[in-house]
Amino acid sequence: MSRPKSRRELYSEATRAALLETATAMFTERGYARTSLDDIAVATQVTRGAVYHHFESKQALFEAVYDALEQDMTERVSAAAAGQPDAWQAAMAALDTFLDLCCEDRYGRLCWLEGPIALGWARWMDYEKKYAFALIDGFLQAAREAGLLAPVPVATTSGLVFHLLGGAGRIIAEAPEADRGALRDECAVTIRRMLNGLRA
Repeated sequence: MSRPKSRRELYSEATRAALLETATAMFTERGYARTSLDDIAVATQVTRGAVYHHFESKQALFEAVYDALEQDMTERVSAAAAGQPDAWQAAMAALDTFLDLCCEDRYGRLCWLEGPIALGWARWMDYEKKYAFALIDGFLQAAREAGLLAPVPVATTSGLVFHLLGGAGRIIAEAPEADRGALRDECAVTIRRMLNGLRA
C-alpha cells in the first residue's frame, strides 16, 4: 500500500500542473520565441525559482508541454481506431482524428509549427518517431499483416506517409481559424485518395 502524499508533495504537483497549463496557453497564443519564463511565472502566480524547481529551462518546459500534447494525440487516435472492422478502416478513423486535432490551436500550432523551432529539428524528430511516426508505422504494419497493404517497403512507406501527414498538419495549422475546417476536409479527401494506392 502506497503512503499518502504529503501536503508539500501535493502542492508541488499542483504547481507543476498549473505551470504546464499556463505555458501551454501562452505558447499557443504568443509562440515559443515571444514567451518568457518570467511571463509564465507571473501568469501562474509563482516565483521564477518555483519554475526552475520543476523545469531547468524554457525549452524543458516546452518539451513537457509538447510531450503531454503528443501523449493526448496518441490516446485519442488510438481510441478512434479501436473497434473498427479492419486495420484499414482503423487507419482511416485515426487519420480523421489526427486531422481534427490539427485544427485545434494547441496541437496544430505547438506540435507542427512551434515544435521544430523550440526543440530543434533533431530533437523534434526524436519525439515524432516516438509518437506520430510510431503510430503510422503501427497502422501500416497491421494493414500489411491483414493482407490489406500492397507489397511496398513498410519503413520507407511509413516515412513518406509521416511527412505527408505532417505537411497536412502544417497547412491546417498555418491557416486562419475560419478556414481550417474546409482545409481539413480537403486534406482528408486528398490523403485518402493517395493512401488508397497502397491498398492490396
